[in-house]
Order: sequence, then structure tokens, then C-alpha cells
Amino acid sequence: MASPAGRKTVETGLKRGKLLLVVGALALAGGLAWWQPWRADEAPAYETARVERGTVQLTVNALGTLLPLQFVDVGTQVTGQLRRLGVEIGQTVKKGQLIAEIDPTLFESRVNQTSAAINNLRAQSSDRTAQLTLARQRVERNRSLMRSDAVSREDLEASEATLQQAEAGVASIEAQIRQQSSLLVADRANLRYTQIFAPMTGTVVSVTARQGQTLVAAQQAPVILRVADLSVMSVQAQVSEADISKIRVGTSAFFNTLGLPDRRWTGKVRQILPTPEVVNNVVLYNVLFDVENPDGVLLPQMSAQVTFKLKQVDDALTIPARAVIKPERSGKGKGNGNGKGKQGGGGDAKRAGADGAPRPGKVKVVKDGVISEREVTLGLESRNQVQVIAGLAEGEEVVLPRPKSGDGADKGRGKGDKGGGSGGKPKLPMY
Repeated sequence: MASPAGRKTVETGLKRGKLLLVVGALALAGGLAWWQPWRADEAPAYETARVERGTVQLTVNALGTLLPLQFVDVGTQVTGQLRRLGVEIGQTVKKGQLIAEIDPTLFESRVNQTSAAINNLRAQSSDRTAQLTLARQRVERNRSLMRSDAVSREDLEASEATLQQAEAGVASIEAQIRQQSSLLVADRANLRYTQIFAPMTGTVVSVTARQGQTLVAAQQAPVILRVADLSVMSVQAQVSEADISKIRVGTSAFFNTLGLPDRRWTGKVRQILPTPEVVNNVVLYNVLFDVENPDGVLLPQMSAQVTFKLKQVDDALTIPARAVIKPERSGKGKGNGNGKGKQGGGGDAKRAGADGAPRPGKVKVVKDGVISEREVTLGLESRNQVQVIAGLAEGEEVVLPRPKSGDGADKGRGKGDKGGGSGGKPKLPMY
């Protein structure tokens, strides 16, 4: 059995071991806490992009609506009840196909009534013609008897007057027959109008009347349905007044739909409507271009995300547009890493490079881990890319600006002449 002195020695050794473990753990934690910031500070504080060959496009974006290029609103030319409607929305119809019918009862009655009136007049015409023949014979007989003084002049004049009345009666009946014949033509036309035929081959895209509804064709023809040819669609894009001057008839355009964002349809501007639409105090001009729709996936009233291609440069050296050092605007301070602010100069509010003309610029280039500023000649600039005409070679790397939320130099950026904040140890100043 161990003595009390031995047990005390063992307990003292255990306590010392635990103390050493605690001290070692604290030292390790402190070392890690000291080493991690140092390691983060050693990591690159910038992002780069490679100079590559590609295509730069200058574009104008707009929202549009799809409409059929050719369509017809089918209406009725006569007043009556829609007795039959033989088509539905989405149904394909052929030109000349019977698609609707107005109740023809009244129009059939008018045709029969006018036909009967004509027959009555023709019967009267036969009677008047017979009277005219008799009157002519009497005049000829009286003229013959007059030579031998067998009749008086009064009898001859009376027979001649009767002849004139008979001729006028025949002419009146013939005029009435012509009038009623014209009415019969109109009545028969109205009777034909009770049958409504498709004016073109296409698809029924809307129906605005219901079977049994009474249609009144008083001042204008009431529309029953719309037939459209969906094989060719027209895009109506609304372009802002700031961009409409850049677009011309013949400008290339393409669009995507919300349902098929990966598919692209292309066309050329056909027409620019001169009358604008004002929506929420925004002036918009309608630009039209047409696209083929052989598979019928494009439907009326679909939304289109339209892009007009104004200029394009192929096989050009390109870099991201944000790699170009932008001129500082008035009122903005720029930190230099030590907390001192520098008042910025004025800047042009309009984006340069819209016309593709060569212009000077500056970028930061990384070579062998060393960052240097270089002057370049820039060309056409799109929303995301810019053409490099001179000053860079394919494969070189340019520096991209760091996110605004990063540490270092962006902390040293201030406003006005107040300068920046506490600064830091940036790898690259913000620009």
C-alpha cells in the first residue's frame, strides 16, 4: 500500500501535466489567431481576367410583344341572331370554310317578297303592253280614216293621247321592275351574308360573340372572331426615346421569350412607327420586325426580350469593360491606403465607346506578380466587354476592381475633401 507522501507526489505530477496542456492549448490558439490574419494578408487581393479574342456587340435592349403579321377580324354585314358558330379558339380553318351563320328567316322572306312583287309587275307589264298595242292600232286606223274624212280630228287626237298614256304606263312598269330587281339583288346578297366564311387560311385566335347572341350591324360590322396566320409573327418592341435615333429600318434584331430563354429568333427592322406611346410619362416608340414561326411555338401576346444589334466587331481582342480605369467624378474621394482622401475630378456621364471610334484608356496589367498601369487604345464597348485596339496582347492578364464591400483601399475612400477612413494595407488601390 502506497504511503501518503507517494500519493501526494503523484497528484502533484498530474496537476503539473494538466497545467502544461492548458498552457500549450492557449499558446496554439494564440499562434493560429496571429497566423491567420497574416496568411489572409498574404493572399492576392485582386481579381484578374485574360485578354481574349471574341466578338463585341453594341446593342439596344427593349421589351416587345408578339403579334400575327396577317390577321382578319371576321364580322357580320347583316343584323340578326347568331344561329350557329362552328369554330373554337385555336382551331385551324381554310379559306372559304363556313364558320358561322346568322338566322336567315327574315332575309329569305324579303327575297320571296321582292320576287313576288317583280312577278306582279311583270304581269302588269304584259297587260300594259297589250293596251299599248291596241292604242297604236287605233291611231293608225284613225289616221287612215282621217284621209277619207271618215273620223273627225278630235277622234284622232283622242286616240293619240291614249297611245301616249299606254306608252307611259309601260315605261312606268318597266322602271318598277328594274327597281324591284335591284332590291332583289340586295336581298339575295343579304341572304348570302347570313353565311359567314373564313376569309383566309389560319388559326382562330379569338372569339368575341356567342351562339344565340343578337348582332346589330347598324354603323359598323360587329366582330365575331379573329383569324390569324401564325406562320409569320411580328414583334412590336417599345424603344425609349433615348435609343430610337440609333435604330434604322434594316437594323438586325433578335429576341428570346420567357418560356424559351435559350432559343433565339432573328429578323430585321421593317417599320418604325412615328407616333409614340406615353406610359407613366415615359415616351416609347414602337419598332416592328418579322420572324418565321414554322413550328408554331410563338403565340400572340407573348412577351419578348428584344435586342437590336447596332454594331459588331468580330475576332477582336477583348477585356471586361470593368477592367478599364474609369475617370473619377467630382465629389468622390479616393483612398490611397493610408486614410487620406483625394478629391476626384469630373467625369462624363455618357458611356464612351458607343460609336466604336478609337480612344485612349488605362488598365492595370499583372505580369510575374507585379501590377503596372498601362495605356491602351480602346474601340467598341458593349455593356460587358470592350475592344482593345492596341496596348495589350492576347493572353495577358488585366486587373479587375475589387468588390466595394472588401477591406483595404475601399475603406480609405471618402467623399468630397474629407478623405477616407482608417486605411489599411491594400494590395491594389480602388479605381
